[in-house]
Amino acid sequence: MTEVAVVGSGAWGTTLALVLAQKGVRVRLWEHVPARAQVMQRDRVNDTFLPGVALPAQVLVTADLAAAVTDAEVVFFVVPSQQMRANAGRAAPFIAPAASIVSASKGLEVGTRARMTEVLRAELPPGPRDRLAALSGPNLAREVAEGKPAASVVASADAATAQQVQALLTTQRLRLYSTDDVVGVELGGTLKNVIAIAIGCADGLGFGDNTKAALMTRGLAEIVRLALAEGGHPLTLAGLAGLGDLIATCSSALSRNYSLGREMTSTGKSLAEVQAGRRSVAEGVLTARVAVQMSARHGIELPIAQALCRFFDGDNAQDLVNALMQRDLRPERDHSL
Repeated sequence: MTEVAVVGSGAWGTTLALVLAQKGVRVRLWEHVPARAQVMQRDRVNDTFLPGVALPAQVLVTADLAAAVTDAEVVFFVVPSQQMRANAGRAAPFIAPAASIVSASKGLEVGTRARMTEVLRAELPPGPRDRLAALSGPNLAREVAEGKPAASVVASADAATAQQVQALLTTQRLRLYSTDDVVGVELGGTLKNVIAIAIGCADGLGFGDNTKAALMTRGLAEIVRLALAEGGHPLTLAGLAGLGDLIATCSSALSRNYSLGREMTSTGKSLAEVQAGRRSVAEGVLTARVAVQMSARHGIELPIAQALCRFFDGDNAQDLVNALMQRDLRPERDHSL
């Protein structure tokens, strides 16, 4: 029987453990808080991040990271982006030399501006770091956990690793596609969180569907612009990890990023006030700032991301909307601006 480790027991990590266990895979799910791990193992449910969804018997919940990853054939890292490096470094000595590694986290590291597979590559030993993959797509955790049909994409420079993960996760309700475009898959899945916050802000301000469509479309243009500058493929951004993930995240109240933006503008709360009332991480907040730094390096503009950063810093939302609407006129296919 296949042995898999899932490092991170948030909603998506728990869902991946559930999907794998339902296929007969033995899963070790790492929860970093010992008391919470004990409760999850005893009660067979993650009441913090995925309440009401039962964990199969094949899922062992543990707070021992070494025990979780030792001898696992595949290790999924599903932790917040700013915690990826520390957790990967702690796990590295115990990961089997033949293991494949999958990043299922969507974010960019502050300071280094590194994608998650770049962080993992830097922290893992030879062997595992050569079998790296990134998983992304329109995958709202609760919907996947409830067995609602969904699709995702796994990217790896190593074709065998991509095919291994594709076969491992594919079920009658979850369809996996594969690609070698790791950059495009990671940046598509990461940058859409920025646009989802902007869409939430627009809904909180009482704007309509035209506004959402415009933001989503011009947001996709920003995603494509930066992803291409970083080496991604344009067709990837038209696929599940780009357009697909953008639609799901911008359209659902289940999205942490969308709901953060909506709460800020509908209540008038500051970013700090909204974040203080949440347990889960809205990755789009830090991603917006890192993306703007990356765009400056390439000499391209990200107007929506730039406006969002100013909003986080306290600028008036209506003033920022006006500024976006009054930017200089230009052709729609101007890929640099």
